[in-house]
Amino acid sequence: MPRRALPSLRTRLWPILLLLALAGCGQDGPPPLPPLPDGALEAVVVEPGVPREPLARAVDALFTRDGIGETRAVVVMHGGKVVAERYADGYDANTRFVGWSMSKTVTAVLVGIMEGDGRLALDDPPPIDHWQRAGDPRGEITLRHLLQMRSGLRHAEMVEPRYESSEVRMMFLDGRDDMAAWAEAQPLDHEPGQHFQYSTASTVILGDVLARLLVPDGGPSDRVEAVSDFVAARLAGPVGMSSLVGEYDAAGTLVAGSSFWANARDWAKFGELLRTGGVVGGVQVVPRGWVDFMRSPSPRAPDYGAQMWLNHQSEVDDREVLFPDQGRETLFGAAGHMGQYLLVSPSQRLTVVRLGHTPNEEADALVDALAEIFALYPER
Repeated sequence: MPRRALPSLRTRLWPILLLLALAGCGQDGPPPLPPLPDGALEAVVVEPGVPREPLARAVDALFTRDGIGETRAVVVMHGGKVVAERYADGYDANTRFVGWSMSKTVTAVLVGIMEGDGRLALDDPPPIDHWQRAGDPRGEITLRHLLQMRSGLRHAEMVEPRYESSEVRMMFLDGRDDMAAWAEAQPLDHEPGQHFQYSTASTVILGDVLARLLVPDGGPSDRVEAVSDFVAARLAGPVGMSSLVGEYDAAGTLVAGSSFWANARDWAKFGELLRTGGVVGGVQVVPRGWVDFMRSPSPRAPDYGAQMWLNHQSEVDDREVLFPDQGRETLFGAAGHMGQYLLVSPSQRLTVVRLGHTPNEEADALVDALAEIFALYPER
């Protein structure tokens, strides 16, 4: 016996669709948002400085939205207080996260502290003896050039094939046992000061400078101890970043461009240090004016300062690290490999930290999600 033909899907659903349409006719405005997942609202304090639920939704999006990778920790501070804090399963307030290139910004602050002590001067060459030999053009490189990524050294970062990229060779291949020696041995590709080239190797040179000044004739263990003590006494201790720790290579050089670790709250405290111009509890931890220098555009890159990204339009078509079309021009921050972000907006009294694992192709979507938090807060 032949089977009875069934009504089409459209015919079967039509009465339901009609009822839904009629029900919507009496509704004012857009349909209500879906309820927040369990725990999303609890991650935000009762009075975060803006309506609580929109902030909870913006934070939740960083953990649940498709196409932005894996978020492992978020901390939002407003007016010096934590107003939102959330962790993915397996992570908590005690977990240390590697900052990757956010470490560059920490290194710049350490250099600033040493400059304030009178041990360094921005427009003097760094204390690298073999650069100062007669006829070596690298003797024209200054501390300012290194900080602003315009040393002119042959540091070609993020190139293909990856095993020929400077940061890969220095950290994992022929330079790994003495990263500073590898970075400092490179010839000039450009006249010092005339060309911007983002360079992890330049920041490793700054880490070497710290050790050279603290312990001029020390071996690897002496260098590690001296720099570790300096970080603890002059930065981590005064700021309350008890979890902050750096990695060192076999020569005792701080892996200054990529390998500071800290928990999410301590990364946020570091952001607050930058927001306040280097002041903690009324004490000027970082020399006055140094953070302003870090926030000033490099003469060869309007979206980069001194080891820090600025929310300005880039002159390079395919580079947009922050969100100049959506956020305040005064916003600045640190950005690390695989989606580590420390973003600071002084005019909004806002610091946001996001730590996780995001591939490069999803970075733009992640940045857009972070921008949604900043869009909630007005300027003071």
